[in-house]
Amino acid sequence: MTCKNSKHTLKLCQIVGARPQFIKYYPVSAAIEKVNREAPGAIHDVLIHTGQHYDYDMSKVFFDELGIREPDHHLEAGSGLHGQQTADILIKTEAVLKEEKPDIVIVYGDTNSTLGGALAAAKLNIPVAHVEAGLRSFNRSMPEEINRILTDRISHRLFCPSMTAMGHLEREGFQICDNGRPERTEEPCALFTGDVMADVFIHAGQIAASRPSVLESLDAEPGRFALLTLHRAENTDDPGRFSKIQEFINQMAEDIPVVFPVHPRVQNRLKEQLGGFHNNVRTIQPAGYFSLLQLLGACAFVLTDSGGLQKEAFWARKPCITLRDETEWVETVDAGWNVLWTHFTTLDALPKKQAAPYGDGHAAEKIVRYLLS
Repeated sequence: MTCKNSKHTLKLCQIVGARPQFIKYYPVSAAIEKVNREAPGAIHDVLIHTGQHYDYDMSKVFFDELGIREPDHHLEAGSGLHGQQTADILIKTEAVLKEEKPDIVIVYGDTNSTLGGALAAAKLNIPVAHVEAGLRSFNRSMPEEINRILTDRISHRLFCPSMTAMGHLEREGFQICDNGRPERTEEPCALFTGDVMADVFIHAGQIAASRPSVLESLDAEPGRFALLTLHRAENTDDPGRFSKIQEFINQMAEDIPVVFPVHPRVQNRLKEQLGGFHNNVRTIQPAGYFSLLQLLGACAFVLTDSGGLQKEAFWARKPCITLRDETEWVETVDAGWNVLWTHFTTLDALPKKQAAPYGDGHAAEKIVRYLLS
């Protein structure tokens, strides 16, 4: 990949907008800083924050905790219907990209920020690199599934967190680069890098362990509570489905306390929903990243509809019950640490294995090296 700005400098625009993307950006930015220490000026990194998550507990707290620098551009897209929000991100991102003229745009995951940013770049003929490419839940009623499929289709470099993701892209006709170098440089190319979230988990776990325990303020006993997160629209916006999930959680809460950091968009749903949760479900404010890792490390098991937390539970060796009808992180299910709530019988029935399908903890370094090549 050539650099049109200077033969010595690769100019990147990285687009983030939601909590998981701030976390994924962190190790990539660290890898870029390492390159620039060894070869000053090798990479010019421009950070664009769409503002998809604008609440402090879902946005700035992660910049503060992870030590991420302030964005170069804050688009303040805010909330809204999917089409409205995606269009707003596309329009505002396009204006920034026309100003910055980067060599490549990096997008993360499967949010509206991912698709809006990728579309803006593609329409300006700027190559797109998709970090966390190739995931498939095969449920197209999920906005995330549409976002990830369309983003993959317009990406130039597709960085896959697992060999399962690589297999999906190969079946969809993408060129596979086993050695990290595409045979045909200008064609879309899928590469296995491992998961940048694994990079973060290793580093952040050490920091979390050195901090004052959040358990003290919660009066929670290690190993004697379950950790719950719930935020996906498919679960919270459908009253009937939300009620069924609530019933399932309440059944679990009869046997063990449940700690529930509540996502801002779910606050109103909790107020509207009749019946409420079991009095053994303790709702708290959204947890910062390190606080969440502390809760994960201390809990007995996890209940979640979050893709990121499914993997973090797997790495922490905590049984996970996924509150969805399918998951794109099938490796965690195959390894026996994760089960879909519709298939759940008992945690003791999970045949837990010591698998490592998400790389060696150096995904971000590989991504940056591939971009430079």
